[in-house]
Amino acid sequence: MRGLLGFLPWIVYAVIATGDEWRWGAITGLVIAVALVAVDRRSGKAWDEIVIESSAVVFFACLTVLSLIDPHSPLTPYGPALVNVWLAGTAWGSLAIRKPFTLGIARTMAPKEAWDSPLFHRVNVVITVAWACAFTVAAVTLTLVLAAAPHATALVIAVKVLSFVVPSVFTAVYPKAVRARAGAAGN
Repeated sequence: MRGLLGFLPWIVYAVIATGDEWRWGAITGLVIAVALVAVDRRSGKAWDEIVIESSAVVFFACLTVLSLIDPHSPLTPYGPALVNVWLAGTAWGSLAIRKPFTLGIARTMAPKEAWDSPLFHRVNVVITVAWACAFTVAAVTLTLVLAAAPHATALVIAVKVLSFVVPSVFTAVYPKAVRARAGAAGN
C-alpha cells in the first residue's frame, strides 16, 4: 500500500486539474511530489524505491512551467492523457533499462533473501508491464475521448480511475498467486 502513496501527486492532479484549474493541479502535484521525495530520501529510501515520486517531480515541474508560461496551451485539454503518457514512459523506460519501477518498492516488503531470486525479478517485471499497459491504454483512450468528446467527464473519470485501480488490484493479487503456485509445486 505504501507504494501507492507515490501516486498521490498524480491522483491529486487528476482531481484538481479540470479546465482552467490545470495550473493549480500542476503546482499542487509538484509540491506533493517534492515533499514525498524529500521525506522519503530523509528517511533513507533509495532512489529505486521512489521512481514514481521522482518521475512526478520532473513531470509536474515541466507542467507547472508550461502552465505559467502558456496558460492557454493547446495541450491543456489533454492533461489527463499527458499524465498517462508520462507514467507509461516511466514504466516502459524502467523495463527498458531492466530495472522495473516496482522492484525497489517490492524490496521494502520482501525478505532480503528473495531479492536476487529470478522469480522475484520476474514477478516485478510482470507487475511493471501491467502498470505500463494500463497507462498506455489510458493514454490512448483519453487522447481519443478528449479529442472526440471533451465534455465526456464521466468517461474521462472512469478511464483515470481504472488506470490506477486495475493495476493496483493486479499488484496485490499476482504475487500471492505466484507464491501459491510455487508452494503447490514444492509439495
